[in-house]
Amino acid sequence: MLRRIFTLLVCIIPFVLSAQEPALKNQAVESIVKEVSTDNLRKLVEKLASFGTRHTLSDTVSATRGIGAARRWIKSEFERYAEASEGRMSVVFHETVVPPSARIPASTNVVNVVATLTPEPTHHRMPKRVLVVGGHYDSRASDPMDAVSDAPGANDDGSGTALVMELARIFSKRKLEATVVFIAFAGEEQGLLGAAAWAEMAKQNGWNVEAMFNNDMVGNSRSGTGKREPSYVRLFSEAFSPVDTGVVFRQRNSLGHENDGGSRSLARYIKEVAERYHPQFGVKLIYRLDRFLRGGDHRPFHERGFRAVRFCDALENYDWQHQNVRIEGGRAYGDLPKFMDFEYLTNVTKVNAAALATLALAPAPPTRVDLMTAQLGYDTVLRWTKNQEPDVAGYFVRYRETSSPTWHGAVFTSDTTMTLTQSKDDYLFGVQAVDRDGNVSLVTLPRPATR
Repeated sequence: MLRRIFTLLVCIIPFVLSAQEPALKNQAVESIVKEVSTDNLRKLVEKLASFGTRHTLSDTVSATRGIGAARRWIKSEFERYAEASEGRMSVVFHETVVPPSARIPASTNVVNVVATLTPEPTHHRMPKRVLVVGGHYDSRASDPMDAVSDAPGANDDGSGTALVMELARIFSKRKLEATVVFIAFAGEEQGLLGAAAWAEMAKQNGWNVEAMFNNDMVGNSRSGTGKREPSYVRLFSEAFSPVDTGVVFRQRNSLGHENDGGSRSLARYIKEVAERYHPQFGVKLIYRLDRFLRGGDHRPFHERGFRAVRFCDALENYDWQHQNVRIEGGRAYGDLPKFMDFEYLTNVTKVNAAALATLALAPAPPTRVDLMTAQLGYDTVLRWTKNQEPDVAGYFVRYRETSSPTWHGAVFTSDTTMTLTQSKDDYLFGVQAVDRDGNVSLVTLPRPATR
């Protein structure tokens, strides 16, 4: 008994100290975060804005203006990055003809630009784990149907597109454990069309999309009131998706997992990992799918049961989004690069880089995690199936009080069972796999088991 207590204390103490200085840092992840370039991000946004408008219904023939020119340039940049991937990155247009709708007057070809980075230089096998990071490259003016007027879309969503492109550049040189898909979505302003098409394709193909990061307006730190907030980014997540119905919903609700749906668990993971690697910049969890009267490309993924979240500026300036470029009443309107805070965009990109890289290098989440409930008892017993990856060092058993929004305790074990003194009636639990380099998986929640 004394030996067990000592072992638990030895495992717990580093995590108490890690509130100030995280114990687990991987040099490979740190190098990725450090490579993010403010200058690159600025140049990417300025180039995207130079196409005049990137409206989904705008010119597709011109070499210098419209969505056609923009998507060809994005694809050429992805292809340039792919040269460093030793055959692991492929680049395609993902095209979908969408029927007429409220914002699509006639059948229209919606074209996503997709760069896929695989662990090995082959693209013919079904990916075991897929991570998606996206931003929409289409833009709009005041009238959502105006495909002619200037709509530079610097922040909405040149910022998110630039972030995705910068990560594709950096990641292309690394060998990862999961497939990472970098997507510049089209048709967002016309109804999330490109994202819905890709998410549906992933669902129909049975792909294991473990996480989707949506970056939409992540380059402005100043509100329309004049207030500035450069110290954190908002991260939106919804508790349950529309597929969490029936028995699944009732069980989660009865177990106190109202805040532990897939997307919300992903958001919690991102905050923890990102602030470990980039502690001078915060991630503020917002427990909603999105802002009122707005939507984003994470929604189609979340609605299909994939874990999906949205990064968004801490503050918004409505004069600088969805506006014709103009001066009116002494006020400047329009989504122009000069209104952006590129240092802020750099910080959000680093947050994405840290969390995405950790997930891409980490083992898969543990499977078949059981919380033993066969009989009454003072201790909590957990068990799970051993991961198959050869570099798995062990597991972190996480716990928190039922009213806590974040995990506040962890115990390491190299075994696949754990007995804790915290009561299963008073705490929530989860299990993460960790490899020898300190890369941690997403948390798997236990299910009650009687045998």
